[in-house]
Amino acid sequence: MADAVSEGSSGRGSARGTKGDAMRLCAAVLASLVACSPLAGAESVTTGPRTLRLTTIPPRPADGITGSQFAKRTDGWPDAARQRAALTELERGNVPRALTELWPIELRYQPPAGDAITATIWVTPDYVAIGPDEDFLYMPLGWPAATDVAERFGCVLPTPKMVDAIYRQAPVHLEPRPLPAGPQMRSSGYALRHQQLIDVQRAGVPPSVLISGHKKDVVLTNRLFDLPDRVAIYGWHRLDGRPIQPLSTVHGVRYADYSHGVRLVWNQVWIDGVPHSIYDVLADPALAPLLSDEGAIRDPHGLMDPVRASIAAGPALAASARRR
Repeated sequence: MADAVSEGSSGRGSARGTKGDAMRLCAAVLASLVACSPLAGAESVTTGPRTLRLTTIPPRPADGITGSQFAKRTDGWPDAARQRAALTELERGNVPRALTELWPIELRYQPPAGDAITATIWVTPDYVAIGPDEDFLYMPLGWPAATDVAERFGCVLPTPKMVDAIYRQAPVHLEPRPLPAGPQMRSSGYALRHQQLIDVQRAGVPPSVLISGHKKDVVLTNRLFDLPDRVAIYGWHRLDGRPIQPLSTVHGVRYADYSHGVRLVWNQVWIDGVPHSIYDVLADPALAPLLSDEGAIRDPHGLMDPVRASIAAGPALAASARRR
């Protein structure tokens, strides 16, 4: 496959970084994934794959609608119906192809005793969206839908610590563009309006380049074990690196508005050159601080279970999840 970083300008004034910065970041990949992994990579004897592609996402269907078409088709729909329609499009692979090109993110942790530990995770360059590279719509998803998509594609959702690291290491930062609060925040029309503001900022930036700052992330946190009927969000970093949104579980489990984004994290992590299940690392008290400021996640498999999330959302959604 081609390198995960394509040639292109760094965008408008609010975006920063150069092609050289992006290429150097991509070269930080530590090692290849195991042979059975559903990732395709260009092998290197000493450093592993130079680029990684997430092959668990199906090829985009020839009849897949564009993001603009999805927004117009679902305008005025109830939120539950729009999210069901979004899941159908996402699961059949109607996403930008650039979303399959993963970027390495390095995290470090200094334990109380011993040497610092380094981990590398791989993340999608942008948030989950519907449509082709040239006309896509970022799709806000509630917790049940977000975990469904992540699990289906062999991924997890990020922790707040991962979100901060992604922002710091992204070669392109976009400035948050909040819209007026109100009942239309969850509508397709608002999502399209916000998309257009983001598109202006990212003009000239290739879709395969890692960008950050334009959405709040749906995240993993232990708080959701105490509040299983909620969704957790965090991020939307200003250009000075400070997040607008602290970690919050205020909203119900199905809630999603125009400002929310779902970024996928591959379910393997390399620690000092050795591959591990990201679930195992998140649950390990000794290693979890690499990936989470909360320490170990109590039961990351359970937290990422779409059926568990759907049960919290209500009987009808739980029955639908069981049928998938």
